[in-house]
Amino acid sequence: MRAADGDVRPHYHAFDDWLQQTPAPAVEHKRREAEISFHRVGITFSVYGEESGSERLIPFDLVPRIVPAAEWRMLEAGLRQRVHALNLFLGDVYGEQRILRDGKVPQSLVLDNEAYRHEMRGLQVPGGVYSHISGIDLVRAGDGEYYVLEDNLRVPSGVSYMLENRRMMTRLIPELFARQQIAPVERYPDALQEILRQAAPPGIDNPTVAILTPGSANSAYFEHAFLAQQMGVELVEGADLFVRDDTVYMRTTRGAQRVHVIYRRINDDFLDPTVFRPESLLGVPGLFNAYRAGRVTLANAPGTGVGDDKSVYPYVPEMIRFYLSEEPILHNVPTYQLRNPDDLRYTLDNLAELVVKEVHGAGGYGMLVGPAASKAEIEEFRRRILATPDNYIAQPTLSLSTCPTFVESGLAPRHIDLRPYILCGRRIHVMPGGLTRVALREGSLVVNSSQGGGTKDTWVLEG
Repeated sequence: MRAADGDVRPHYHAFDDWLQQTPAPAVEHKRREAEISFHRVGITFSVYGEESGSERLIPFDLVPRIVPAAEWRMLEAGLRQRVHALNLFLGDVYGEQRILRDGKVPQSLVLDNEAYRHEMRGLQVPGGVYSHISGIDLVRAGDGEYYVLEDNLRVPSGVSYMLENRRMMTRLIPELFARQQIAPVERYPDALQEILRQAAPPGIDNPTVAILTPGSANSAYFEHAFLAQQMGVELVEGADLFVRDDTVYMRTTRGAQRVHVIYRRINDDFLDPTVFRPESLLGVPGLFNAYRAGRVTLANAPGTGVGDDKSVYPYVPEMIRFYLSEEPILHNVPTYQLRNPDDLRYTLDNLAELVVKEVHGAGGYGMLVGPAASKAEIEEFRRRILATPDNYIAQPTLSLSTCPTFVESGLAPRHIDLRPYILCGRRIHVMPGGLTRVALREGSLVVNSSQGGGTKDTWVLEG
């Protein structure tokens, strides 16, 4: 919000003026109003493995993250480029495998990866799109440069919080939206429905779309129900669907109704017990055969996980050069791959300064933040790495940018990241803004809600 000399940055002037002119009790009242409203709507997430009760309110902060127009144009171009290349990569590794034959990406890293689905080999997906909905995590480091922290191509979550945060801010501070041109995010459900309908099997003029959820115990169930309601489509569980003659039907009070597109919010392993995990009760027997026969579209496609695996992440810049003949617009964080002996040696010698992550980890679990870890935690992680080095990558600890955030003592800087959402259909839509996550603990770099993080509204200024 402020430059190094203490001056308010130009894109924050309007918000700073509002903050200075609004009495502290009035600001506090708005913060309480937001909390009560989120409780009333039921905007919660689940935390697994906690005895104190799994349902939590996601903390919301009143100070927005504001991105100037020129900065956003660069980010938008970089995100479009990256997601385009990742979709081409997925089409290639399940098809001709040119990038593997040319040695640009190690063959074993892809074909032996647990996220690679050999069942997808040779399957033509509608429009060549594997990841219809992507969430790319960005951080802005001390040099002002943006870096991609990770790619989320499987079942990226959090978009409901982006929409509810905006709804809350326009209600609490409508005067600021009247004084500035802030790019809208409210069109997301319509844009999502449009790309899902576009993905329907050929010859279907009025496709039926459904969202497949694991059920109310899932951490993102609020989001599943929210998106179904916003799009006006059915929210279904596996037991609500059945397959007959390679065609998927939904059980309704009016009898069986064919489903053409399924926005699935469950992982590959649980989609179809006849193909993947046989003990799964969440999926639909016969679903994958219906998909392979072209009678139903799954978004995102099974097997997209090999594109966002953290061990494949270091090769995305090379994918952009290989498929698009362009230089990457967005940078990767320098990454040590611990399956390489030199990288392993360096990491073990410098664990106290590095961030170490499981290649298949998510939600802030299974990672070590060296500078914030105790000696005992570092030694425990050293043992884990030595047992299975292929399972880890390491990265330098970036000096993440901060944003003023309300904490118990008042306004204080807290580290943030940004997850923009990208929709791929006949063209690529980048939603202006995204979900800003904030590490509420002082000094913490872990922004995940499951690890005590909160969220902010993200304003992209137009013009």
